[in-house]
Amino acid sequence: MYHNIKDKILKGFILKLQKAKNEDIIVTILTAKSVTKYYRFYGARHSILQLGYLIDFESEESHNFLPKIRKISHIGFPWLYNREKLMLWHNFISIFEPHFRDISNIEPFYYDTILKVAKRWDKQSPKRLIVESYISILKYEGRIKPLSKCIICKRDIEDNISVIDGFLPTHSNCSNTQTINKKALEKLFLTASSIDLDDNIIESLYLIALKGFLI
Repeated sequence: MYHNIKDKILKGFILKLQKAKNEDIIVTILTAKSVTKYYRFYGARHSILQLGYLIDFESEESHNFLPKIRKISHIGFPWLYNREKLMLWHNFISIFEPHFRDISNIEPFYYDTILKVAKRWDKQSPKRLIVESYISILKYEGRIKPLSKCIICKRDIEDNISVIDGFLPTHSNCSNTQTINKKALEKLFLTASSIDLDDNIIESLYLIALKGFLI
């Protein structure tokens, strides 16, 4: 769904870049209110169009094709010049385009969450921020499952707990995955704070989050 206004100034994060004919590019951008595909002529020549970048731009409507993107300016963050942090940012941003693939209108929560994470990226552990923001989104969408029953065997979970894709709870022996302290996991789900989890657990949860959101 596109705007009725011929030209509109917007701000958003680039979720995906797709090559079109010649050097043109189709750009998927998440703004505060939408996830929209735009067409950029000779976009491959513009280094400003990069996965995960926050940009200001103008949208120009096209009655026969995708809206065009023009007058682009990049809103930078200091960590963009840190290769490791930038690679982790790409990993984080990449989970959103599949989640919104068939959706055009969204709530500001998603843009605000990504922006908040971007502002903290050079001050806190990126992997912890990914895990915490992933939990926040699951909570917002009402997709946090109680930790009382195993999603695989359907039996009660006492202390032998782990999570699988979508952070669904299991017995660690049912899923053959890493055991996590149940109280610490409950606190993570309740507060979206990973302070009580060690780095090994965070690494495990980070890798699960990178698989994306279950549809």
